Amino acid sequence: MAQITPFHGTYFDQSTVGDIRNVVAPPYDVISAAEQQALYDRHPQNIIRLELGLDQPGDGPANNRYTRAASTLREWLRTGALQREQQPALYYHTIDYVAPGGASEGPKKTLKGFLATVQLEDFGSGHIYPHEDTRAAAKSDRLNLLESCGANFSPIWSLYSDPQGEIISRLDQAVKGVAPRIDFPDDAGFRQRLWAVTDEAIVRHIVEGMTSKPLFIADGHHRYETALNYRRLRREQAGGHGPQPHDRVLMLLGALEDPGLTVLPTHRVLTTPTPTLAQVKTALKAAFDFHDFPYGTATETDTRRRFIERLRRQGATTTMYGLAVRGTDSYVVLELKGEQRPADGSARERLDVSILQQQVITKLCPTQQELEAMLYTKDDDEALNWVRQGKGTAALLLNPTKVSEVQAVAAAGDRMPHKSTYFFPKPLTGLVINVMEE
Repeated sequence: MAQITPFHGTYFDQSTVGDIRNVVAPPYDVISAAEQQALYDRHPQNIIRLELGLDQPGDGPANNRYTRAASTLREWLRTGALQREQQPALYYHTIDYVAPGGASEGPKKTLKGFLATVQLEDFGSGHIYPHEDTRAAAKSDRLNLLESCGANFSPIWSLYSDPQGEIISRLDQAVKGVAPRIDFPDDAGFRQRLWAVTDEAIVRHIVEGMTSKPLFIADGHHRYETALNYRRLRREQAGGHGPQPHDRVLMLLGALEDPGLTVLPTHRVLTTPTPTLAQVKTALKAAFDFHDFPYGTATETDTRRRFIERLRRQGATTTMYGLAVRGTDSYVVLELKGEQRPADGSARERLDVSILQQQVITKLCPTQQELEAMLYTKDDDEALNWVRQGKGTAALLLNPTKVSEVQAVAAAGDRMPHKSTYFFPKPLTGLVINVMEE
């Protein structure tokens, strides 16, 4: 079902650009304005100049960050800063990392996957499933860039089911004893490695092994929908018969069952005026039981640790949320009452994030303005600290959505609420890119 294709990847020539860590970047959608400028300053050939260019005074239709990205791409290809693979390849990629653990660091893990181009399929085909809603502004930006450059700089991250781990096992064997093309610690200290696998027999085995597997998009919904829009535009403009480069898109493919896969929750932090803790409890008492964790100056750190441990441990089997309200020296665990659980609802309706929206957010943020003022973070401590520092008025902590829940929602043809999942760690931009040649 998933039609994957080895491709002639384009990659930075380290003999020209130097240390690879200075020219790669995080995905565009997690880069702040300050981080964007820092990446510009880090290296004259950092991928940020292609992926997320800076606006300049006097920009217009003929000269803007998209046209500058296109001319920069051509220049780097001409000078050899970027090289194109001579043989079609699949790119085996591993990331050794430490999973965030909230109040304490989590375990060491290794995420494994491979980069390939994948045949675009309309949603509803039964081959490729989204799981989250998208927003128009982000898709417009990505389409402008794709139209100008004709290249995928960031991979879409998708997951397939492989309980026996046969695909990754074959790739592990293929690179055993082979030095990776890329091997470096990134800014977070995670070890990034990448191998180009060109052996025709191995590549054919992987391609054939993937044909029966539907794909579930983990991260990159905007990029995927942009690729569909770009394909439609190119077909309208150029027509043509047979497979075309714009029919495929760059993906990082990994197994749903990979023990190295981490899904982080996305916490909500309210910034508009919030009721007192007593008023919040009154508003929510019909649906929740409350477990208080009061603290003083000397006990706050230990209390926070116990509060988060309780949320994680019991939240693995029941619906629970963490709450902190500004001006209150107590953390509170909200436990959904048994009769409030939607046992007969859809996969989407049973999600913790959906229940939070219906049972909590609608009561504390009844207006669209209040919803749009909400902040998001994947970090437990950051959410709680924002409340203590006055940046937020209340924090709502969630437990992570399970991968099986993502799969169930997507397979049902449904979409999860905005900011439901944060798959971790995000693949870097610039390790290998897909330049289309038409």
